[in-house]
Amino acid sequence: MKLVVVSAGLSVPSSTRLLADRLAAATAERAPAEVRVVELRDLAVEIAHNLTNGFPGRDLAAAQDAVTEADGLIVVTPVFSASYSGLFKSFFDVLDKDALAGKPVLIAATGGTARHSLVLEHALRPLFAHLRAVVVPTGVYAASEDWGAQGLPERIERAAAELAALMSGLAAARPAVKDAFAVVPFAEQLAALRPAG
Repeated sequence: MKLVVVSAGLSVPSSTRLLADRLAAATAERAPAEVRVVELRDLAVEIAHNLTNGFPGRDLAAAQDAVTEADGLIVVTPVFSASYSGLFKSFFDVLDKDALAGKPVLIAATGGTARHSLVLEHALRPLFAHLRAVVVPTGVYAASEDWGAQGLPERIERAAAELAALMSGLAAARPAVKDAFAVVPFAEQLAALRPAG
């Protein structure tokens, strides 16, 4: 199987790429696949040229072919102005209109604050529904404070299990999530914050 990861992070290192890599590793652990990462930062000029002249450059064409031939897709964007980045959207604008039809897609995003977490539902999910992709139920958003905190690893595992099940053709089977997310009562969380003594 082929798993393609589309990362729209702009910086190096990039939290967007870090999230993409974690999602890819968790998915490949469940559904062994050849993983290919498409870094949109490296294709920015070719994407712009494709938008203006209608012809993809060599590297962009290879990325488009990889996405079209993939058995599953992980897409991760940083949040800009409460939505996906322009570079991210432009890449999907230059894909063939049928490239994602019926393809399992895991959506994810990164941002500086949890206030932007709804980008998954108001921007990414509608975009991929329009492209006729099959979007997994669990999207993953990682704010700056989520790295190293409880919850993010469990969301990554759950989303990866859902994508792996779709890629393996086991959509009817309920995917098992290892280390299932345990809900800690709020009173216990508050008690843990009180200083000892």
